Amino acid sequence: MKILILSFLCLTQVAAAASIAIVVNPAVPVDELSFPEVRKMFLGERQFWNPKLRVVLLMRAPVAPERDVVLRTIYQMSEAQFRQYWISKVFRADVSAGPKIVYSTEMAVDLVSAIPGAVAFVDAAQIPKGMKVLRIDGKLPGDKSYPLH
Repeated sequence: MKILILSFLCLTQVAAAASIAIVVNPAVPVDELSFPEVRKMFLGERQFWNPKLRVVLLMRAPVAPERDVVLRTIYQMSEAQFRQYWISKVFRADVSAGPKIVYSTEMAVDLVSAIPGAVAFVDAAQIPKGMKVLRIDGKLPGDKSYPLH
């Protein structure tokens, strides 16, 4: 029983230490954002990459560990606070719609590739070759001081 508990704790620590990458459609004219800019984008305060290209925010479903990292580090909200935030934002017509829900890394990657302006987050260990990854404060996943763990 003790071995099982220790194994679970080790796996939980490894999962918690995994980096989350912000991936975007290749048409996005941005290669790097500051952490405050990332936060504004995910909060729906920045809705355009440029005057002709809208940000299309893709969000993992509530069961995804990546979502927990993003809620904790970028949104700084609980799941309930996140839901209420977007309901209020849509109700006030601050945005036309909330983030689109994706159910897997593959779905996120496929939609980012297909939708101009799309942005999503994925486990950095699962980034497919050729995917455009945004630097945050000049850092990529795996770099020292990368903010999304």
